[in-house]
Amino acid sequence: MQITKHKVAAIHYTLRDDSGRVLDSSAGREPLYYLHGEGNLIPGMEEGLEGRSTGDHFQLTVSPDKGYGERDPEMIQEVPMSAFGGQKVEPGMQFHANHGQVVTVTGVSGDTVTIDANHPLAGQQLNFDVEVVEVREATAEEVAHGHVHGPGGAEH
Repeated sequence: MQITKHKVAAIHYTLRDDSGRVLDSSAGREPLYYLHGEGNLIPGMEEGLEGRSTGDHFQLTVSPDKGYGERDPEMIQEVPMSAFGGQKVEPGMQFHANHGQVVTVTGVSGDTVTIDANHPLAGQQLNFDVEVVEVREATAEEVAHGHVHGPGGAEH
């Protein structure tokens, strides 16, 4: 069976940056299950999985425009230290902003904190090693909800 819209696929993957450093991997864990065609993965990954079958093993390169987008300098801001309620703030820490977006602290200087709301992988080419472990028909409930249920998916 091939991966097409409204099929559930399970994949193992390893994500590397251009220098070959591993950024994320499903190795040693359960495979990633997703409902194809519902935007549950970045666009370049879904496009690269379209038409693949169980047992396929391949490399996939995803450009920033099909991944997490280009870095947007307008998403970098300076905010007063007081916005963090007196807690210790250091570069690399992440916080949920008032609107729910995750921001990363990129600098602390006196009473000013520089935060970046860009996705950490924005602007990067993504290099995946992918293995398709399983492909199955989605249930009517999974299609209606737009995501996988049961093993590897949501329980609700």
